[in-house]
Amino acid sequence: MASRLNPYLSFSGNAREAMEFYRSVFGGDLTQNTFGEFGTDDPALADKIMHAMLETPNGYTLMASDTPPGMEHVPGNDVSVSLSGDDADGLRGYWEKLSDGGMVTIPLAKQMWGDEFGMCIDRFGIGWMVNITQPQS
Repeated sequence: MASRLNPYLSFSGNAREAMEFYRSVFGGDLTQNTFGEFGTDDPALADKIMHAMLETPNGYTLMASDTPPGMEHVPGNDVSVSLSGDDADGLRGYWEKLSDGGMVTIPLAKQMWGDEFGMCIDRFGIGWMVNITQPQS
């Protein structure tokens, strides 16, 4: 996989329930990782979903997370577009163009899960997430 584009949904504490519902609707394989799995020190956040991904038999991919502390959850503005994959040069190029003239909310940099990740809002107000998968060693 070079890269793919899919919706990324944000929830206010009920991402697990929502993603299980979407799995009941669309079928498929659901993976969910909590903030606790990635070492949060906040016990209230430990069970919340840091990243969930539903891959359906029809080829749909839906990603989601609970909104972490310090970020505002605003109904109506709770969908972003996610670009992800291992085509590092291509994804960095998209990042540069999408963030140019917009607002970077999380700089594109290596994250605790090992990948490069960044978030921005483009000059038209659309939220984007870019995740560059790092080679496994």
